[in-house]
Amino acid sequence: MPDTNMASPAINAPWEMRDKIAFAGIGTSRFGNFPETDSYGLGCEALNAALDDCGLKPSDIDGLIVNRIPTYERFAEMMGINPQYCLLTEAPGRFSGVSLALAAQAIHSGAAKCVALVYGNNGRSNRMMYGGGDSQWSPWGMTSPGATHAMMWQRHMHQFGTTHADLGHVSKAFRDHACLNPDAVMHGRPITLEDHAKARPICEPLKLLDYCLINDGAVAWIMTTAERAKDMKRPPVLLSGYARQDAFHYGSGPADDLWYPNLSATRSVYDRAGIGREDIQGLGIYDNFSPTVLLSLEGLGFCPQGESGNFVRDGALRLGGRWPTNTSGGHLSDSYMQGWGIIAECVRQLRDDCGARQIKDVQAMQYICATNIAQSLILRRGA
Repeated sequence: MPDTNMASPAINAPWEMRDKIAFAGIGTSRFGNFPETDSYGLGCEALNAALDDCGLKPSDIDGLIVNRIPTYERFAEMMGINPQYCLLTEAPGRFSGVSLALAAQAIHSGAAKCVALVYGNNGRSNRMMYGGGDSQWSPWGMTSPGATHAMMWQRHMHQFGTTHADLGHVSKAFRDHACLNPDAVMHGRPITLEDHAKARPICEPLKLLDYCLINDGAVAWIMTTAERAKDMKRPPVLLSGYARQDAFHYGSGPADDLWYPNLSATRSVYDRAGIGREDIQGLGIYDNFSPTVLLSLEGLGFCPQGESGNFVRDGALRLGGRWPTNTSGGHLSDSYMQGWGIIAECVRQLRDDCGARQIKDVQAMQYICATNIAQSLILRRGA
């Protein structure tokens, strides 16, 4: 039986972990086609860049989380790391945010002091096929996640009157940002709304420019306490809050509720971070397909349900707009690093590292991932 005499927590009490955990270093590898290496080699390249970024050595790392790298044992051996905390997380992109939360919890609990999180993927050189065969979508005749998202956008168009043309404003905004990012795969390759409309169909109504870019590459973050991060090489970026909501009643098919309940539940991130939506200057949205961006905006309340087409048409996602989004180019035009690169870009923005694509006077960034493990997190510039 529950203890009815237990005191309830204060309604407005600050979240226990608010601003206690920080990003101390980030690093990325090259993005492209590199058959001469593998996810281990790419991960080492990214982690060495992250170590250099914050001025640490491999021996300073006592926690290790790897994703899409087959084993932490071999990776730790290659890097010369002997952690007291290690973990291999699952491959889907939603586990970028899950991995971040696990690292924050490990640091806050004292299980580790300094955690390296490393994502490595050689999907392009291995000709990785997302979908097809005996996949989770097979029971419903779906062959890929793209087909699932296409069906969800068909529902949105039927229910709200949105169109495929609305997605063009997402794809073009992110390509414009990539053209300002010298490291983006699509740097120097601008597109027009007409290009988006006339692109090769993939899965009706989605076309080529609605799909993410599969590449080889790696991303690494180094996280520690905010107090330790103050003494490191680069300014710390604080984890102010995160929230997550899981739902698996549609785990093997399209979400007929368009993930709205999941996403709406993650609005608790604002209470945890102690700031509101209007205090956010920029967004990082998981854009495996362009409709996911519009569903995310609606689910987190940046615009009413069904109104995201009008919302993005006015330039809200572009640099200079109200909420510049995926300023690196995102998955659609930088590279599909399954959320890891988007979170790294949020950190870069808060350290004023983005050059021509820098958001002016940015103080807080929000990351949103719309899946059946929906997540949102808020990062803030350190003092």
